[in-house]
Amino acid sequence: MRKLLRSIVASPPRILVLGFAAIIFLGAGLLMLPFSHLQGAAPRFIDALFTATSATCVTGLVVVDTGTYWTTAGQIIILAMIQIGGLGFMTMSTLFAIMLKRRISLKERLVLQEALNQSSVEGIIRLVRKVVVYSLTIELTGAILFAIRFMFDMPVGEAIYKGVFHAVSFFNNAGFDIMGDYRSLVDYVGDPLVNVVTMLLIILGGLGFVVLADLVEIRNPKRKLSLHSKVVLSMSGFLIVAGAAVILLFEFTNARTMGPLGFGEKIFAAFMQSVSPRTAGVNSVDVGALRQATQFIIVILMFIGASPGSTGGGIKTTTFTALVGAVSAMIRGKEDVVLFRYRLAQERVYKALTVTLFAFGLVILVTMILSTTEDHGFLMILFEVTSAFGTVGLSMGLTAQLTVAGKIIIILMMFIGRLGPLTLTYALGPKQGRALYRNAEGKIIIG
Repeated sequence: MRKLLRSIVASPPRILVLGFAAIIFLGAGLLMLPFSHLQGAAPRFIDALFTATSATCVTGLVVVDTGTYWTTAGQIIILAMIQIGGLGFMTMSTLFAIMLKRRISLKERLVLQEALNQSSVEGIIRLVRKVVVYSLTIELTGAILFAIRFMFDMPVGEAIYKGVFHAVSFFNNAGFDIMGDYRSLVDYVGDPLVNVVTMLLIILGGLGFVVLADLVEIRNPKRKLSLHSKVVLSMSGFLIVAGAAVILLFEFTNARTMGPLGFGEKIFAAFMQSVSPRTAGVNSVDVGALRQATQFIIVILMFIGASPGSTGGGIKTTTFTALVGAVSAMIRGKEDVVLFRYRLAQERVYKALTVTLFAFGLVILVTMILSTTEDHGFLMILFEVTSAFGTVGLSMGLTAQLTVAGKIIIILMMFIGRLGPLTLTYALGPKQGRALYRNAEGKIIIG
């Protein structure tokens, strides 16, 4: 029995899968308790499980309104799951081990390496310290700014509580809000402070902790941005600006979304709707009222997602950049993919292609399955599935109407999206040995 258990949790990917699953079921159990929900409104287990998965996988899809259905205790449980899910349970456990001055074993370092998507264990404990310090500093700053703004609209205690909740939720790209009636930030669509702070929290959470560390240490004249940071920053900036421009173009005259807004409010709304699909799930206009072209653009942004080692999901900006680089190299007749004068190893391009095709196939398959279980339009279902896979949390209104089968499928998609399809494949699949030979080269006609 002991050997069996040891073999089940032998690899870092399996530890991550089991760890996240344990947190989800524990959170669901806590949400079922009487103090977590309003009297007379006990949730079904599937709804508690859905909420716990969405919080732990920092998604933001909800089957009940977070601000009105759950009590303060229930909301704090959700917030704790968001924080653990965003930073990673191994990061949190390592933090406690450091505080207790306990030695971190090699196996724990290997799990951290997998969780933080690093290429080696060198400097992994220093990175964990940075992750915690950066996260708490950014969340505290966001909470203070939110609380100051909310004090103009509500009592001081409520403003501080909502400031903390939304700062943690938005930095971890979770998208949960407690504004009530599924409103998210619709009431603050033109508010400069709320919009800027929200977007900065989402962007900083989605860049990845390695990039944040690079940016903090760039003040040192001897330090230069790594290739990874350059790729993440350039592609993230391009997607935000290009996405905002396209959304503004399509929605400028839409009477149900941006049409009635002033020009400045339209700019804020366009950028918010461009930043949010990068796995945050915050909206300042009604997503269901957007034009179909805009909704499809958001599907693409959600599929790409955030960056490696961040609190977000999706195939990641670096994966998308590698694919674009490969296409560009092929068109120009070049053999190598070159980014910022650095050549990418062929295995990196293969991995980018594998992740993208795996994710694309998974999204299409689940969309087709949900199209048979849910009586809704194809685009609405595709939007929901992509949002779950990218751990985004945006919805066109389908989440609350899902059947039990639909909820189970979306739960699995959120779980896969948070861990990453390759991590789950490595965890569940047998360990492959190194090939002892290479096959003879063959040729096929492409294109």
